[in-house]
Amino acid sequence: MSATDTARLLPWSSPDGNPCFLVGDGTGYVSRIADEMEEAQLDSAAGLIEEARHLLDARTWTPGELHLLAVELTSSLTDVHRVAKSRGARLTMSDDDGPEAEEDPGDHSIGDEGSGPRLPAEAFG
Repeated sequence: MSATDTARLLPWSSPDGNPCFLVGDGTGYVSRIADEMEEAQLDSAAGLIEEARHLLDARTWTPGELHLLAVELTSSLTDVHRVAKSRGARLTMSDDDGPEAEEDPGDHSIGDEGSGPRLPAEAFG
């Protein structure tokens, strides 16, 4: 495994419900399939949000419709949460590996806690 390889949480689970991970540089076939599946899951969640809004706005739902909506929203939220955790972990890893990670820790101005984005001086002029 090279220094650029990272473990990625995949957007699906094993048959017994355990999380699946992929180790690689993010450019392979399985990574592309995972990217496509994440995008489909996010698109599905967006569609479900619209469906939920229409159902709830109508105020004519049945208990069965509300139950089904809750089941579908829970499933979709589980998928979206997994996508967020996976992408967040990859952002953290890429931030740690970036050029700013090699900065001199003593190279901060007074009152600078070293967190958050930095703007160039031109942004204030």
